[in-house]
Amino acid sequence: MQDEKMPIGVVVSGADPVASLEKVRSLGLSTCQMSVPPQSWWSEERIELIKKAVQEKGVRISSLICGFEGESYRDIATIKRTVGLLNPSMREERVKKVFLFSDFAKRLEVKVLQAHIGFIPEEKDSSDYKGMVEAVQRIADCCRKNGQFFALETGQEPAKVLLGFIEDVARENLKVNFDPANMLLYDADDPIKALEILGKYVVGVHCKDGKRPEKKGELGKEFPLGEGEVGIERFIAKLKEIGYEGPLTIEREISDEKRWKEDILRAKELLEKLR
Repeated sequence: MQDEKMPIGVVVSGADPVASLEKVRSLGLSTCQMSVPPQSWWSEERIELIKKAVQEKGVRISSLICGFEGESYRDIATIKRTVGLLNPSMREERVKKVFLFSDFAKRLEVKVLQAHIGFIPEEKDSSDYKGMVEAVQRIADCCRKNGQFFALETGQEPAKVLLGFIEDVARENLKVNFDPANMLLYDADDPIKALEILGKYVVGVHCKDGKRPEKKGELGKEFPLGEGEVGIERFIAKLKEIGYEGPLTIEREISDEKRWKEDILRAKELLEKLR
């Protein structure tokens, strides 16, 4: 499984990592991106339980997803205020939290941490922009010491803005987890053109679909893979063109567990035909 090109995986919760790994295996998938488990799972004994489950179930955790208390994706204004590192009143506490996440990931032998860092300001002279650059530099340096990449989730800004930010941070281990649907949900860019711009930095992708918002300033709507505006056939073809061979990680953000499983299995079938 380790050498399989474009293995198919899924985004899962870290609330109970062992149960999540079992869920991945039950879906016939070989990789997953997992939210960072709560600190109750950070003891040596419980880390060994997770490692044992990884081995027994043959599922690789390709990355850990950093989340922060108080984040909300309710609307654009709320996202700007609560998500990631944009809000200076929360920035330092969250940077230090990622340091802890990185140390945990090292013990779990996971090589990629990823996060939504929040909207990147387009004004490079602003204190918010400079503050975010410095924060991500510190995070990337911590991850480098632990032998990790730090991957930025796409979607909240145009690809050229994110590219400029990556170049300003100037850390070789700063990478991208590319989510094509987010480009549409935030009405930020064309997913295929954006992938071409950011391609050399991509270490992970979300296979997710969606449509642009009907009204300016609102969020678009997520759809099952193949039913939105991403153009999943073109997306997979572009991944091949840029030489990407990493996991294809399905993301479906709905609370109905039965519908979630059905959508994941349909997405798996679709991706098996395209990869």
